[in-house]
Amino acid sequence: MKKILLTIGLMASAMSYAAEPVYHDARQFPVLGTVVPVEEGYTRFPKELKSQVKRELLYTLGTNTAGMAIRFASDATALSAKWVSTQELEMNHMTPVGIRGLDLYTLDDNNEWTFVSSVRPTVNKKASKYSIVNGLEKKMREYILFLPLYDGIDSLYIGVDSAAVVEMPKVDLPSREKPIVVYGTSITQGACASRPGLAYTNILERKMNREFYNFGFSGNGQLDMEVAPLLASVDAGLYVFDCLPNNTASQLKERLEPFYNYLREKRPDVPILFIESPYFPISRFNADVKVALKEKNDVLREFYEARLAAGDKNLYYMKGEEVLDDVEGTVDNYHFTDVAFRRFADKLLPLLQKYSLK
Repeated sequence: MKKILLTIGLMASAMSYAAEPVYHDARQFPVLGTVVPVEEGYTRFPKELKSQVKRELLYTLGTNTAGMAIRFASDATALSAKWVSTQELEMNHMTPVGIRGLDLYTLDDNNEWTFVSSVRPTVNKKASKYSIVNGLEKKMREYILFLPLYDGIDSLYIGVDSAAVVEMPKVDLPSREKPIVVYGTSITQGACASRPGLAYTNILERKMNREFYNFGFSGNGQLDMEVAPLLASVDAGLYVFDCLPNNTASQLKERLEPFYNYLREKRPDVPILFIESPYFPISRFNADVKVALKEKNDVLREFYEARLAAGDKNLYYMKGEEVLDDVEGTVDNYHFTDVAFRRFADKLLPLLQKYSLK
């Protein structure tokens, strides 16, 4: 009897050991949505930019991994992840998953990305470890793992069952040719998506199967000239300006022209789509907000029309009324819910498909 119990115990111990994931450093796989080599870390801003930007917060936001993703392939029957956040950030209007969690999608037989599972962070700790999915049929699948929207990552490991392989992607999707670059605010960065995959740039990346660069900086999409070379460094198919909520009308008059001129000098033929500020729900009750929104949208419209008249034919425009048409579409009168992000992405999709270079 003792021998039987000992045998059962050894078998259970072996099964427990076999069930422990084998972890692979995510840095060995393609990292989408950044111009910074992965050897410098998971970040949208290169280190040399730290001494150039005037606001420390802007640089910190640039180290958030909004819009970034890892591409890999695996035949795993179980997937997990462990990672270390840089800031352990918490906010009172956004979920921990959206702030510093991960989001896993896989490519189906129609080359469309389908949701697998969100990857939840550990509360009140920088280090997180999470079992993403179990019981998968053993076959090779293509995966994309979206990174945190409002935090950075010091390290990231993908875990699989011991019999599985994790490899470079076999399918070149999303396409990395002529990516779309979006410059904007907290809304662009992803506030307040419940999970990373539901930020509008990530929704569009999946819908278009095309790489996106998310240069959204919460409260700091203020047309800083230090950021312009970063945008211009991307061999883009389209630039999207979605930064009006962070600028006053007077700031736009001062900063938009030099920012635009720099981008046009470096990328003269790349189309640019200007997006007005949404008319946020609070503007129904606050007259000052309503006036301010109209003033900045008027400035943008005048700038756009002047550049068209001057001969720039690669300019396009989206009105604020088209951005947000649902008074229930925000968390706090300003930042989008998942529903608003989906609707906004659906409205942007035909414009991006029509105007972007292929």
